[in-house]
This record gives sequence, C-alpha cells and structure tokens, in this order.
Amino acid sequence: MCARHPDRPTGLRCTRCDRPACPECLQPASVGQHCVDCLAQSSRTAPRARNIAGASRTGKSVLVPGLIIANVAIFALTVAMAGSLNANYDSWLFRAGALVPAAVGQGEIWRIVTSGFLHIGPLHLAFNMFALWIIGREVETVLGRSRFVAVYGVSLLGGSAAVMLLSNPLGFTAGASGAVFGLMGALVVLLRRLKMPAGQVLTLIAINVGISLVIPAVSWQGHFGGLVFGAAVTAALLYLGVGSPNRRRVQVAAVAALTLLTFVLIGLGIALI
Repeated sequence: MCARHPDRPTGLRCTRCDRPACPECLQPASVGQHCVDCLAQSSRTAPRARNIAGASRTGKSVLVPGLIIANVAIFALTVAMAGSLNANYDSWLFRAGALVPAAVGQGEIWRIVTSGFLHIGPLHLAFNMFALWIIGREVETVLGRSRFVAVYGVSLLGGSAAVMLLSNPLGFTAGASGAVFGLMGALVVLLRRLKMPAGQVLTLIAINVGISLVIPAVSWQGHFGGLVFGAAVTAALLYLGVGSPNRRRVQVAAVAALTLLTFVLIGLGIALI
C-alpha cells in the first residue's frame, strides 16, 4: 500500500527511502524515482544558489527603491519646512544635516551620514535618484542586499571623508552623489570580474568627473572619495577569500577595515581644520 495513501495498492517504491508509493506520489529522478516526501526534504537541505560575491541570490532590488523613497521624502520635508522648492536649503533640517567640515569638527559627526540624504532643489534630487535607480539595482541584484548596504555605506562615508580632507571647512555639501559614484565604481569592478566590457560605465564616469571639475558648485571631492571607496570595497567583496570557507569573515573584516579608514581620514580632516 502507498505510504501516503493507505487505500491504494502499489508495487512501486521510492528509490531513495524505499517506502511503497503510488504513481501520484512519485516523480522521476536522475536514478529511479523519488516520493514527494523525499523531494520536499531534498529541496530544504539543498545548498542555496550563490552569486559572484558568495551571497544568496537576490530575486529583485528592494533596497534601491527604499533609498529613493527615503530621499524623496526627506526632500519633500525640507521643501515644506523652507516653503520653497528650489531654496529648500533654507530649512532647519537641511542646515542641521548638510556636511559642513567645521561643524563636524565641533562634534556634529552625524553630518557625514545625513548629508547623503539631502538634496538642493529638484534637479539635484532627480539626477541622483535616476542614477541610483539605473546603477543601484544592477549592483544590488548581483552583490546581494547585505553587500549592497556595505558598498553604499562605505561609498557614502568615503565621499564624506574626502570632503572633510579637501573642501572648504566653512562650505556645505549635500547629496547622494558620493554614494552613487561609489556604485559606479562598484559596477566597473563587477563588470571586470565578470569579464564583461565596462567601456560605457567608464565613459559615464569620465563625463561626470568632467562635470564635477568644471561646475564650481559640484563637490568633486565627494564624488572622488565615493568612487575610490566604492570600487575598493567591491573589489574586496569579489576577490578576497574566494574558495575559502571563511570568505564571509574575510569580507566582513575588509568592510570593517575600509569603514575604519574613512573615519581615520575624517579625523585627519578635523585635525587639519
């Protein structure tokens, strides 16, 4: 009798567990046929598919839409507080969160992070969010969510560190550009690792670097820092510990080291003010 259907006589058996099973409860296997219980057990114990960075494969991007929603919501709040679409930098929230090196030197350390979620006017917001949508989703789906957070966070901090070191201490900087440039650097490293052409992304980076250098109001320092640290952390995630059972630990250590480096540079920037 079938083990799952006691009322059904059968002469068939599962080649894995050797229990009797009716035709309805059996599925063809590479060797013989397996019952539905064995198939269910094997699907639970089978190793999950891993991506190139060693993470479980991510079906679709969820962090990038979340980041965009957060940036748009914060921008809308600054507009409402300032009563102006283009002069939203007059809001209390913007003044309290923008990256001002001298203010960071006075202990307002939160500015190195909050500045990455503030934008000056709708065009600034639109450009950064469009770039984040196009590039960020690719990076998130290939690297996985936790590693995307690492790349985005280290890129943001790297951009802030460069601003602290190289910018006017009394000037202010805002925008997700540093993190977005970090994602551009990450995408170049990803394409090289996958042995795919990176010419288009490199051209895009070159154009944006040119714009950063030509237009005085654009923070080339933040872009440069984000690009360098974004590429560095992605290279660490993709190349360090490959084939090692401790690969995840190696990756965590590398991300921690790069994060620490950004804070060392920020501290150096404070000392030079």
